[in-house]
Amino acid sequence: MHTVRFNSAPEAAHVPTGTLLVEAAGQVGIDIQQPCGGQGRCGRCAVIVDSGAVRRRSTLRLSSADIEAGYALACQTVIEGDAAITVPPQEQIERRLTTDLTAREVPIPAGYNPFEAQPIRRLSLTLSPPTMDDQTDDWSRLQTAARQQTGVENLRVSLLLLQKLGHVLREGGWQVEVLLDTDEARLIDVKAGYPADDAPLWGIAIDIGTTTVTVWLVNLLTGEVKAQVAEYNGQIARGEDVISRIIYSGKNNGGAELRRLILNTINTLIETACQRTTISADDILKATIAGNSTMMHLLLGIPAQTIRLTPFVTAVNTVPCLTAQEVGLAIHPEATVDCLPGVASYVGADISAGVLASGLDDTEAITLFIDIGTNGEIVMGNKEWLVTCACSAGPAFEGSGVLHGMRATKGAIEEVWIHTTTHEPTFRVIGNVRPRGICGSGLISLLAEMFLTGVVDKGGNINLSLQNPRVRMGEHGAEYVIAYAKETGHNQDIVITRVDIDNLLRAKAAIYAGFTVLADRVGVPLAAVEQVLVGGAFGKYINVEKAVEIGLLPDMSWDQFHFLGNTSIKGAYLALLDRRARTRIQHIAGRMTYIELSADNSFYEAFTSALFLPHTDLARFPSVKVN
Repeated sequence: MHTVRFNSAPEAAHVPTGTLLVEAAGQVGIDIQQPCGGQGRCGRCAVIVDSGAVRRRSTLRLSSADIEAGYALACQTVIEGDAAITVPPQEQIERRLTTDLTAREVPIPAGYNPFEAQPIRRLSLTLSPPTMDDQTDDWSRLQTAARQQTGVENLRVSLLLLQKLGHVLREGGWQVEVLLDTDEARLIDVKAGYPADDAPLWGIAIDIGTTTVTVWLVNLLTGEVKAQVAEYNGQIARGEDVISRIIYSGKNNGGAELRRLILNTINTLIETACQRTTISADDILKATIAGNSTMMHLLLGIPAQTIRLTPFVTAVNTVPCLTAQEVGLAIHPEATVDCLPGVASYVGADISAGVLASGLDDTEAITLFIDIGTNGEIVMGNKEWLVTCACSAGPAFEGSGVLHGMRATKGAIEEVWIHTTTHEPTFRVIGNVRPRGICGSGLISLLAEMFLTGVVDKGGNINLSLQNPRVRMGEHGAEYVIAYAKETGHNQDIVITRVDIDNLLRAKAAIYAGFTVLADRVGVPLAAVEQVLVGGAFGKYINVEKAVEIGLLPDMSWDQFHFLGNTSIKGAYLALLDRRARTRIQHIAGRMTYIELSADNSFYEAFTSALFLPHTDLARFPSVKVN
């Protein structure tokens, strides 16, 4: 065994030869971030080996000067003797618990009738007590009374509820409150006495995004959304994209760790939502969950390795209803958990829910639906046909993978203008405070302005010949200063680097190539598309003009674009409320034809052509005038 001492831990780690530095750090409570899933390609888990015997398996992101200074990648360095390690300050994924929308902005479906639409029921039952002449058992007696009120046959019950049933019936004097799921024909709870006449029934809609998790707390009797909270997905610390997380999940205990991280994120959000409405989490009786296929597998602890391996098949697209206790949600243990159906490996329940929320499946207009996030999912069609594909856009547009990127919260630069002559920027900041970073909409705006004013060329190269101190060489190569330290909220320059620009170009190229290849495959030219629906929380804030100028969106009339916000959570909300909406989502998932872009040779060609501003073929963007 070898002794490894870390500068930020009072105790030393004792590990055998071959142990990774990141594993040794975890033994003494040091959590080293691994945004690439421990593949050694991001370089952001670098530590300093002060002394001792280690072996660097990879130095991909380290220069010779870094190695000479003692740097090593914690995820790629194994211990071969006693060692002393310094862990430098890490990038922090700041907790920014936010409200996605105010409750009054969520319209309750017209004519919502919970008795017709909602399968969760509360019954007040008065049972006749058993006698020497009527020795019907307690469970049969309860089933009969529930059937008479609901028509539900063959009601199911868990062992835990059976164990307490007799006591509750007698404690209540045979007057009880019964909570059940009529669609699942399952008893959720039984309580002594009658409930208050106006007692609400509570449910939650959950959207598990690769970057952000959103939870809506809903009164099922009125349809009102009473609390909405969102937070970074805790799994980011182990991978910023789905492929990195799948790879990490295949490591020793990696899958269990990723499951723990997402459950911790969701349950923290549930606790916050309940605190805002002063209810107990135990009062929540149903949850609907939307998310991409990888997120759903990782939540449920289902191995996800086959999603990234040819022929790219999921373990399951339609998950049977489960209980909260089985899933690990901190709500009523017998609550129904409905994981909405997905389509394929890279088109999950978030898109099935998004199509429902957008109304795409019910329109005659030829429509292009794009959900812009870490994964770019695309659907084309109308009420007659639906075709879908997905492309890996990366997290750049959601504030990750960019040096000074952040979510669209207070302190984020959301719009940028650059003077055509002086190349000096002006910008707008969310909350009208000093800037702390730049969010996705700001990055799109900034990249478009840099291109149109000549700060970058069509290949994304920063023009270092400009006579402006904002254009300079920095630690990460060429960069442009958006805000100097004296102007910011953290007294550091906010810049965009060439590396950042490359990440943005790859993200926008993947999305543009995705929908152009999809259109070609179905034989529908983009000119025939009558409307473009943009989903994703980030999509709501996109400036159409700027998005077209960088080649992210097709060059169409602005009135053809409609920005819908987080359609995944909206679809999950509709499915939570109404069994008819839930059935419709199942039909949507079954109708969509999936096209695997990795098997299409034309995708790489389309992607390469789209790696320029706005595109190598300027005829595709006639409205973009380059000075």
